[in-house]
Amino acid sequence: MLFSYTYVPHSMEKMQKYIDYIFYVLWCKAPSRPYSMNLFSGWKELKSIINAFHYGDTQGGDFFNSKIESIYQHFLGFNDAQIEQLKEWYKANNNIEQLCDNNPAVVPVTYQQLELFNKPLSDEIKSFFKKLYGDDILALKAVRDKIGKIDDHYDQFMHTNTKGKCPFCGLSDVKGVHHSKREAYDHYLPKGIYPFNSINFYNLAPMCNECNSSYKLAKDPLNDGIGDRRRSFYVYSNIINIPYVAITLASNDINNLTPTDINLSMTSATHQEHVDTWMDVYGLDERYKAKCISETDGKYWYTQILEEAGNYGKTPKEALGIRKTQATKYPFSDTNFLRKPFLEACESVGLFDAS
Repeated sequence: MLFSYTYVPHSMEKMQKYIDYIFYVLWCKAPSRPYSMNLFSGWKELKSIINAFHYGDTQGGDFFNSKIESIYQHFLGFNDAQIEQLKEWYKANNNIEQLCDNNPAVVPVTYQQLELFNKPLSDEIKSFFKKLYGDDILALKAVRDKIGKIDDHYDQFMHTNTKGKCPFCGLSDVKGVHHSKREAYDHYLPKGIYPFNSINFYNLAPMCNECNSSYKLAKDPLNDGIGDRRRSFYVYSNIINIPYVAITLASNDINNLTPTDINLSMTSATHQEHVDTWMDVYGLDERYKAKCISETDGKYWYTQILEEAGNYGKTPKEALGIRKTQATKYPFSDTNFLRKPFLEACESVGLFDAS
């Protein structure tokens, strides 16, 4: 990532706490008692939602209550060791930061592994958690009155996170507080791969449509595709530094550059594995090279220097120096984090040598 988001607490987090209660207090204790509505008595707020669903007439409410009970029936048959294993997996899959850091003590479970453990349970869990994050449940009045609306969460989030750029690519704007629409929240650890965290807001982050729907899709930041775990940036980390971008050009024919003429590297003295994962998940090598050879980006950046030099009585290298200073000061404006190394590459092949 080019920069991290600041996590913003919100009442929407209650939904994850409800699920924590259901998992630990109901399901994990299932072998010791039969299912009944009285099991929710330990948390009156949650019980009021369950009662509203029970006596109401909504598909989402019926689904929510019925899934809780049907999953409970699966837990009834588990022994202590199996319950402890499920607890360990649940805790791990909600420890997003440590999973991103590839802490060997925090081992995630995938649906594929959960199926091997117990396929009927895995099918029920997948069905339940997939629907938790959606209007079928979150928009129901009984829930909304307790946890608020996701649009309100987004508004508060963007009042704090004000850069206006997608931190996953730096190329696209993200809608902010002055927009009537919002970006979609991405499940950073894909909800189709990892159970138990589909409503965990530490696993949810606004993302531009290009990153979310064209490149990341269901790619797994924790797995390299051949079965090995890898480190990945944690969306809400407070230690992300802008990776160093270096570009070299194999040609000085600015008007006919192709992606093969561009060598682009992203490096970090402290987080290289994180950077490599990030580049892979979001297809950034391809996207950044395409930006550099575009008529309205890379080629414009070059001609802009020549025009500014002519307009203000400076040499191209003097105009370049001014642009580089501005780019260093404002790296996320006008794609400066990419513009600066591209212009430096142009300089290296002699494109600004004219007096």
